[in-house]
Amino acid sequence: MLITASTVKDTLPHVERFVAGNLAGGVDHMVVFLDAGDPEVQAFLDAHPHVTCVHTDQTWWAGDRPAELNVRQRINANVVKAVLSRLEWAVSDGATWVFHVDGDEIVQVDTDVLAAVPATERVVQLSTLEAVSRKHWDGDPTWFKRLLGKGDLTLLTTLGVIDKAHNGAYFHGHVDGKSGVRPTLELGLTLHHGVDAEGTQLERYSHERLSVLHYESFSGEDFVRKWTSILAAGPRAHFRPAREPTAIALQTLIGKGLSEEQAAPYLMRIFERTTEDDFDTLRDLGLLVQVDPRQGTHVPAVLPDGGLEQLVALLQGLRGVGKRAFHPDQPAAEVSRLLDSVSPTVSPAAPEGLAGPAGRVRAARSFLRRS
Repeated sequence: MLITASTVKDTLPHVERFVAGNLAGGVDHMVVFLDAGDPEVQAFLDAHPHVTCVHTDQTWWAGDRPAELNVRQRINANVVKAVLSRLEWAVSDGATWVFHVDGDEIVQVDTDVLAAVPATERVVQLSTLEAVSRKHWDGDPTWFKRLLGKGDLTLLTTLGVIDKAHNGAYFHGHVDGKSGVRPTLELGLTLHHGVDAEGTQLERYSHERLSVLHYESFSGEDFVRKWTSILAAGPRAHFRPAREPTAIALQTLIGKGLSEEQAAPYLMRIFERTTEDDFDTLRDLGLLVQVDPRQGTHVPAVLPDGGLEQLVALLQGLRGVGKRAFHPDQPAAEVSRLLDSVSPTVSPAAPEGLAGPAGRVRAARSFLRRS
């Protein structure tokens, strides 16, 4: 079973694409930590049978909400991993994997390949396919860049398509992909890697049929939306050196106090100079991959009887508990202690007065909506 953990703040159309694409691409259940209270997004996530939505208000963070988005993402991902490590159905067969994915990422996994990963492998890698950046797409992007070898990178540099012959200059977002681990307290998840108890990055099992689509600034409009959201999310996150000038330029422009109408042409100029891809050249050279995640055929597996209630009960038990212990560089013993303190709340039985699967699901979801 493949379970994802995500911390999301986005529009309803993007969240709908995110959920539908991931479930069609190989994911069985999604735990989504809603980082902002959009009523439409909340209603959609709360109603979805293959999504557990956690509303991360001040009661979730116990008054200690990390200012940095990256920290919130890491903590929430490791909360899910830790909770699953206490559920028998998630650990008994060794076939459950937990991946951290962002709200602009869609998993593309051959489930047969994932099921065949040797038991000795502790971390699985999803390699990145990045959406081509264009001023405008008719619908969602369906053309993606793959990581290139030295020859193709040198060719693109010579043609003036990119500035430097390495994938860090070719991709606008991350090149490390995403990682998944089996539910255990012995391993942790960072944004892109699996780490051991000392924080050392572990070797990752990879396969050409294990990947993730990254919708990184795929259009001028999305570029403006995403970067203004990132810069408004708190202290400036850590960016790769190649993207740092873009972040500084955008932050400086936004700080000018211009109206949206005044700022729009300058924002688009920044997009054109820093992010827009030469789509025709890349396609003509055969460097792109065409993928439509809406055509995915995966049918999500249903959690075992009582599994949703157990998952929700543990998550609800952690509401109001400080979350710093779930950062991947913290000792597992403290996480174990916290889980011990809330484990008695776990019960697969239907709450009194609600019979049948539908009633149990409604009751389980109601826990996470309370604040």
